Amino acid sequence: MFKTTIVKTPGESFIHGLTTSDLGSPILEKALEQHKAYIDALKTCGVEVTVLPNHEDFPDSTFVEDTAVLTPEFAVISNPGAPSRNGEIFEMEPIIKSHYENIYYIKSPGTLDGGDILQIDNHFYLGLSERTNLEGAEQLKQILELEHYQATIVQLEKFFHLKTGISYLGNRTIVVAGEFIDHPDFNSYTKIIVPPEEEYAANCIRVNDYVIIPAGFPQTKQKMNEAGFRTIELDMSEFRKLDGGLSCLSLRF
Repeated sequence: MFKTTIVKTPGESFIHGLTTSDLGSPILEKALEQHKAYIDALKTCGVEVTVLPNHEDFPDSTFVEDTAVLTPEFAVISNPGAPSRNGEIFEMEPIIKSHYENIYYIKSPGTLDGGDILQIDNHFYLGLSERTNLEGAEQLKQILELEHYQATIVQLEKFFHLKTGISYLGNRTIVVAGEFIDHPDFNSYTKIIVPPEEEYAANCIRVNDYVIIPAGFPQTKQKMNEAGFRTIELDMSEFRKLDGGLSCLSLRF
């Protein structure tokens, strides 16, 4: 059960954030409305929400997930792979320290984005991407194993982040798309397979009794509901324009 979440309001500079998409520039007013709806959904899930103010020097800092990896026992401050985002960790560090005494750090030349880290019970999967390199993944693997977790490093082929294409819903059930549908590392789990035209819906978040999913992907929603999961749909159009998904917008612990 999650009790606490941390989110960060998009600032005016949000529209200049990094992206690999060709979906156009975000509309700030709409992004703010969507972010408020996201906060409301988290509250519906029964968690306390800490809302941090925007920071104009960091256009992508609303995607707080990339700054840390959190477990019930300890936190890991990441080292984001995009140079323009690296300073975000210094703003997040005191917030993490207010909740955790046991804190580790990913150190250069290692880079690591939280969006590349998927926890399934006591097993973590660490994605190698353009933002997370082998050195960063190996540092985190050592930390996790020191703390008695298991860790597997996964090389990404196409997805931007690991959690772009896979999410964990609990009960050993995963949502998978693209390269992860037949990936041998995930064959032991029950799979909800996302069709290619709904690939964006693979990034969703289980928060206590609900699964929050992006709106507009009816096949994936139906599969989740048929599997027994209660869903909350949210419009994510403006965050999608900056490669962002539902998991990116919060730290949950």
